[in-house]
Amino acid sequence: MAQFKYEDITKKIIGAAMKVHAALGNGFQEVIYQRALEIELSKGQLGFVREFSMPIFYDGKQIGERRVDFFVEGLISVELKAITLLEPVHFAQARNYLEAYNLEVGLLINFGTGSLEFKRLENPKYNPNLASKKSI
Repeated sequence: MAQFKYEDITKKIIGAAMKVHAALGNGFQEVIYQRALEIELSKGQLGFVREFSMPIFYDGKQIGERRVDFFVEGLISVELKAITLLEPVHFAQARNYLEAYNLEVGLLINFGTGSLEFKRLENPKYNPNLASKKSI
């Protein structure tokens, strides 16, 4: 039985990221990892959009937009980093995506260290009454 919401999908994403990191190691720019992960996600037969643009609203008005690195299966945001140290601002950025788009689950994946780092994030403000699978 699944322990976490969308565990089957997040395991596939993390597994794909592990393959990329095993092949490339650390030291490349983020875009290189994005391109490689795109190949692995396709091989895993996951539906996704790379650089998925989502609008940002304030007080009912659109004030901008932000792109999440990957939006997988219309359910999970995946934010990639290629840095030596994840800082609180990186976690805040990933959480902001979840809250802004009313998503339950997101992943923050860092390719910039000797071992792949990943963190599963959940949205404490998730509102199931507003939820519907986003189209990708």
